[in-house]
Amino acid sequence: MKRLPLVVLAVAALLAGSCGTGGQESALDKDTVVIGVRPDLPSVGLRKADGTFEGFDVDVARYIARKLGKKAEFVPVLAADRERVLTSGRADLVVATYTISMDRKQKVLFAGPYHISYQDILVRKDETGIRNVRDLKGRRICEVQGANAAQRVVEERKVAAQVVPVPDYAACLAALKADRVDAITTNDVILAGLATQDGTGLRLVNAQFNEQRSGVGMRKGDVEGCEAVNRAITAMYQDGTASRLFHDWFGASGLDLSIIAVPQFEGCS
Repeated sequence: MKRLPLVVLAVAALLAGSCGTGGQESALDKDTVVIGVRPDLPSVGLRKADGTFEGFDVDVARYIARKLGKKAEFVPVLAADRERVLTSGRADLVVATYTISMDRKQKVLFAGPYHISYQDILVRKDETGIRNVRDLKGRRICEVQGANAAQRVVEERKVAAQVVPVPDYAACLAALKADRVDAITTNDVILAGLATQDGTGLRLVNAQFNEQRSGVGMRKGDVEGCEAVNRAITAMYQDGTASRLFHDWFGASGLDLSIIAVPQFEGCS
């Protein structure tokens, strides 16, 4: 029988190993995990003047990395960047108000969710005509590039709001204060952070619609890493860290923090 050259055998062995792991390195294989966090959301993920990051999501990311036994390196990601940094390999995890959806699950894997919130509406202090999502009919609302909150109003709730595209939440906030839009609608924690930082009397209407499940984005195929992240999230709730972080970052915002429990996970398939 003809013998195959050693180089052919070596390549075949390498390919066989790649088939078993999907050809991708797991986040668990690294000493340092690169984590995408928001740089633009007060109390959630914000890059400070010295280049470091702070906020609820940032602290969650640090906790997860520590539980995985890894060092954490942070990179800034806006809403439109979250999928791209994962699929390109620039980040191992994304902890950046990344709401789990069926469309997104086609391209990335989600651990968690690590937080359940609701969509809400932020208005100027003198606005009296917006009390719930139906009142957004005919009103101007921001659509932040890469986010889907405005579309959830128009498509899921069938409310004919006027969607005004903006690059980020800083531009959205500026548009609201300058009367170029009538309201901002997205996750309540994002709105609470914006209102708290602004300090001019912007207010949440407490509409609470559309449950938001914020997950940890990961590359497709990293099931082992996803399961390890889920164990870290469970520990975060069980040891009291989650409750402390919620109260540290949102305790003065008026959000309801009376029930803080481990969310039901999506599964890592």
